[in-house]
Amino acid sequence: MRTEEILAAIGTGLWSWDSSTGIVTFDAEAARLVGLPAEPVSCHGHDVRAHFHPADWNEIDGVVNFAISEGTVAEARMRIVDEDGAVLRTVRSRSKPVAVESPGRHEYVLVGILQDVAEPSAASAAHTPVTGDWRRSREAFLLDAGRALAEAGSTEEVLRVAGSLSMPGFSPEGLAVFGITGERLTVIGHHGQSVGDEKPFTDMPLDTDYPAAEVVRTGQPVYLPSPEAYRSRYPATWPLARAFGRRSWAFLPLIASGHTMGAWMAGFRHSVAFSPDERSVLTTVARMLAQALTRAGEAETERELSLGLQRAMMPSLGPGVPGLTVAARYVPTGGGLQVGGDWYDMIPLPSGRIALVIGDVQGHDVRAAGLMGQLRIALRAYAAEGHRPDAVLSRASRFLAGLTDGEDGPDAARFATCLYAEADPDTGTLDIARAGHPDPVVIGVDGTAVIRQTAGGLPLGIEKDADYPTTRVVLGPGETIMLCTDGLIETGGHDMATGWTRLRPILETPVEDLEKLADTLVEAVHGPGSHYTTGPLVDRREDDIAVLVLRREAPRSRRPPGRRSAMTIAQAEPERVAASRQQVRELLHDWLDEEQVDAAVLMVSEMATNVLVHTDGDALLVAEVTGERGERRLRVAVGDSSDELPHKRRPGEMASSGRGLMLMEMLADAWGVDPEGEGKSIWFELYESEEPAELGAGGTP
Repeated sequence: MRTEEILAAIGTGLWSWDSSTGIVTFDAEAARLVGLPAEPVSCHGHDVRAHFHPADWNEIDGVVNFAISEGTVAEARMRIVDEDGAVLRTVRSRSKPVAVESPGRHEYVLVGILQDVAEPSAASAAHTPVTGDWRRSREAFLLDAGRALAEAGSTEEVLRVAGSLSMPGFSPEGLAVFGITGERLTVIGHHGQSVGDEKPFTDMPLDTDYPAAEVVRTGQPVYLPSPEAYRSRYPATWPLARAFGRRSWAFLPLIASGHTMGAWMAGFRHSVAFSPDERSVLTTVARMLAQALTRAGEAETERELSLGLQRAMMPSLGPGVPGLTVAARYVPTGGGLQVGGDWYDMIPLPSGRIALVIGDVQGHDVRAAGLMGQLRIALRAYAAEGHRPDAVLSRASRFLAGLTDGEDGPDAARFATCLYAEADPDTGTLDIARAGHPDPVVIGVDGTAVIRQTAGGLPLGIEKDADYPTTRVVLGPGETIMLCTDGLIETGGHDMATGWTRLRPILETPVEDLEKLADTLVEAVHGPGSHYTTGPLVDRREDDIAVLVLRREAPRSRRPPGRRSAMTIAQAEPERVAASRQQVRELLHDWLDEEQVDAAVLMVSEMATNVLVHTDGDALLVAEVTGERGERRLRVAVGDSSDELPHKRRPGEMASSGRGLMLMEMLADAWGVDPEGEGKSIWFELYESEEPAELGAGGTP
């Protein structure tokens, strides 16, 4: 009896398909099973396609391609339909691709059998590879697994995702991921075992007779469907595996960029035959797992490098300075390596004072970070030599300009903004030089926050011989000064004005602990609430942030808190008269009577302008608010070096001057002129009241 007759007697037919011609050949039984006349026939694949369910026909291509790549048998179940699409029967196909020599082309002939089978029961369907619903479940699983592994940001998260994967029909009970260190096998992570169970496998030579070691050596998967298969193939390490009580194992290579980086073990409590479909799922998961581990490893390396650079570049504030409390924060937000051009520093000086430095090198990249590190070292060196703030910044500007001399390209010209303050812990004075940097903010004892306008020059590195004037700010006991880079103000689409409006309530909230204040400032910019308070410039690029907060310690006293501001108006800087008006307005931002605020601003403008017009020296303005809310007193004094006392005049209707003292007499509650050792001081006072009072109750000189 011929082979075809024997196979036909048990309902099995033979078929083949030539990939080069597309011709399919059936024997009589195979033809009958697919709905053709029961006789041998050869026809084109297009003519056969109508006899198969469309979903099964579309999926069979993936099964065949996997069998070709793995060199295994292609196995699938396919539904045979009639002309109306009704299912006649389900056939089982098992075929083997055989390569055919063809110049310049990869051709093969698929040879296999067809069998008529009954529909699987619900109990057996879970472990039976079929097309249709099972394959759709597999595709949905792989899609979800790929998404979860792609979102994992660390090795620990990748292993957690891998351990939670529930494969359709044959979920593993235990997982282990092996890595390579030199010539030894290590365990990166595991799931389904107790802590310590991995110890025998954590440091294993690659030549060990163990499945994972063989997979790493050869790059080929190892499937062990039964304990007998494991014991016969790996007798040396079988005792180690037997203790886990599993029935089947799959060891697959983890390959990334063509390089075997480790192995993945999936262990099963039930027996698994590892059909082509099951192997396809495991192979796909192994590839996704290798890519996820590679991405996570690169991200962790980048984070470690970033943290190392940040620790190296950001100084420790060191031991506390008697009389002063300091807190600082640095937040990189430029993307890529988490480093940028922002920095802060606190430098002990030979005089016993300390220098506070904050700055921002142009850019958000490694180049900016490198220049920042060099500039920070240079500033420390110049400060240690004992130079004053203006000289320190002048030398730093020359240094930065020299770093890029002769260079071409976008990285050639880089500048930096910087604020350098020399602080005296005993007196609370800060001599500030500023190079294109945001002004500091002074927070009074009563919580009022005022932008303290200071003289400034060009950013560092633009001109080699730039000048940087110095401004003296005096912190009273309990007062705080905040220095920051523009990232704290402008992050979130804000400009300088709206960013200051956002930060002011935080600065004016009473906080005893400066560390908490620094955290709150950063939280306001990067916390959840910041996403709902975006500024008008919504497309502004996010920036790095550095913030430095210093407080002069206050003696324990029950005296009501006050607020004070002082500034110099130079003859060469008449535009600072406008700054003095703004300074007084901010000092009185919560004053109950708005008309009194307008009056104070008007008198300050008149007093400062008179000094610049009628004397040859600079004007020194000091404004102070004392007392409890509702009963406070504002005293403003403007001093100059001239001994000539002002006189009241009666200017004509068209006169442009001569009304200063008349205004003060009308608007101030009290005013006067006090001679001093060199020069004089003109002053006025306003008294706050719960009910707005009529101005001009008047004082006497």
